[in-house]
Amino acid sequence: MKSRIALLTLLLGLFFAVPAFADDSADGVSAASHGNGTRLLDDKGATFLGAAIGAGLVIMGGAAGIGRVGSSAAESMARQPEAAGSINGISLLCAAMIEGATLFAVVVCLLALIF
Repeated sequence: MKSRIALLTLLLGLFFAVPAFADDSADGVSAASHGNGTRLLDDKGATFLGAAIGAGLVIMGGAAGIGRVGSSAAESMARQPEAAGSINGISLLCAAMIEGATLFAVVVCLLALIF
């Protein structure tokens, strides 16, 4: 019950905080640009932070996936030693697929820095 109240409080706080960051044109400068003509969206700080967090999460997910594949393969080889060759091949194939998806996702995260 306490977690629901905390979540509701957080959501309401975020909902009412959005207008606080709205256009404040009292000084004649719109919120979309600085006074010198550069746009606020050209600031890459949030992009760098998002790309770093995204790449880190992808790496952690890929490592967890490969760990689970290795753990399951070792357990199944211990249970059936006669099938160890085929289990080893399948687990290596699965680990390679996870690694490829992880590499692709990291590249996508880092491409956010370029565009």
